[in-house]
Amino acid sequence: MEAQIKRSLAPYIEHTLLKPEAKESDIVRICQEANHYQFVGVCVNSYWLPTLQKYLNNTILRISVIGFPLGASLTLAKVKEASLAVEAGAQEIDMVLNIGAFKSGYYKEAQEDIIAVKKMIGNVPLKVIVETSLLNPDEKKEVTQLVLDSGADFIKTSTGFSGGGASEEDILLFKNIVGSKPLKIKASGGIRSADQAWRLIKAGAHRLGTSQGCYLMQTDPPVQSNISY
Repeated sequence: MEAQIKRSLAPYIEHTLLKPEAKESDIVRICQEANHYQFVGVCVNSYWLPTLQKYLNNTILRISVIGFPLGASLTLAKVKEASLAVEAGAQEIDMVLNIGAFKSGYYKEAQEDIIAVKKMIGNVPLKVIVETSLLNPDEKKEVTQLVLDSGADFIKTSTGFSGGGASEEDILLFKNIVGSKPLKIKASGGIRSADQAWRLIKAGAHRLGTSQGCYLMQTDPPVQSNISY
């Protein structure tokens, strides 16, 4: 007989709330939702990290953003912000690439921005948000190599604040350039359905950043299997 097997998106989902108007009650709610579904992590602005420490199960990662959402802060400001976020309990850091510097051709400066933050936080995983919607195909290839060579742990598609979002094409581009090297991929921005989530994972995404985690879990159907019992 053909069986239905329930996969789980939960180990991929970083439950995210980065809206400036988010209230404490909203942060508590997403902690409770993450605890219920056992998402891999919760991503918030650094002000709310103490709330995560209070309400989030310790099996779920506390994640915060740096230089968000523009990426145009001074490097020293990003370094200090990252340091303070880790002190406040962040277990992973998502920083925004200095997009303007990169698009100006200042590749060395954009990369040194990343290197400085990584040096400060040490073994704490660093994700670099490259804002794919603002890059042309050649820039996407260049920035993937730049992040790969910087020592960061993840390359991430989008902030969700600049239009566009995660696409299979961009994930495949990242994957083809990274190859077997140890740079992981986070898809974020505009992930609205379980089907889309699984397609991004199939394309090569290791994590999904989304504010729609509960909806994805509730609407993710079991898959058909030809395993016989």
